[in-house]
Amino acid sequence: MTQFTLDLSAEFAGRVALVTGGGSGIGRAIAERWARAGGTVAVLGRRQEALDETVRRIVDAGGSAEAVVCDVRDHAGVAAAVDALFDTHGRIDALVNNAAGNFVVPSEDLSPGGWKAVTDIVLNGTYYCTHAVARHMLAQGSGSIVNVIASYAWHGHPGTVHSAAAKGGVVAMARTLAVEWGGRGVRVNCLAPGPTETEGAGAALWGNPEARREVLASVPANRFAAPEEIAESAAFLLGDRAGYVTGEVLVVDGGQWLGKSLYTDSSKRT
Repeated sequence: MTQFTLDLSAEFAGRVALVTGGGSGIGRAIAERWARAGGTVAVLGRRQEALDETVRRIVDAGGSAEAVVCDVRDHAGVAAAVDALFDTHGRIDALVNNAAGNFVVPSEDLSPGGWKAVTDIVLNGTYYCTHAVARHMLAQGSGSIVNVIASYAWHGHPGTVHSAAAKGGVVAMARTLAVEWGGRGVRVNCLAPGPTETEGAGAALWGNPEARREVLASVPANRFAAPEEIAESAAFLLGDRAGYVTGEVLVVDGGQWLGKSLYTDSSKRT
């Protein structure tokens, strides 16, 4: 049985993580949380400047980080980046699949190009990164993978058919791999944040005051999450405290998806 301490300041010391979409928002917060616990983190994304800012913040705080410019939709590029990271550090202990793309659009108006743009990032990109990292994790006999999804992957939400379908596929992928790799030391879980106060989500999902009020009204906790709160949950799933947890979805949404069903049922009765 794994032994751990509640002193988490060095929880990830000597370990290496790769966080996709690490240039901003939740990805940046997870990368910073990993580094604060003594681990080395590589943040992967398409925008050099955003990645460099994450690295700067971590290094200025005394942590260890590096930027990896790569598009998760490029299988060969992802494989090369992961192999280079392994060659440098000799290990990869954690992967956070956080890269995402989304926009709200009525399903009948969604173009094939829009469908492909989102599913390529969310579903294919998650698989490409997982496939590349898993080869090293399975060889070393240990590793933890966390996929950042959303609760509408199972309860649905208008205007998100492309993203919901892709994230639903990620849940199925995680559970399949958890069964397949559980006996070989690799855990695979999902993290489903609720509305979180990030620049990207605000612009894409609640870009005006009315939309923001509607989203907030759907959350029983009556507030948005801070990225740091989501990062704490990710750290739990990634670390030894969750050593017997695999194939699960941890929902961190202030009760939103439960509240939605309650509000829906209530409205039907009036």
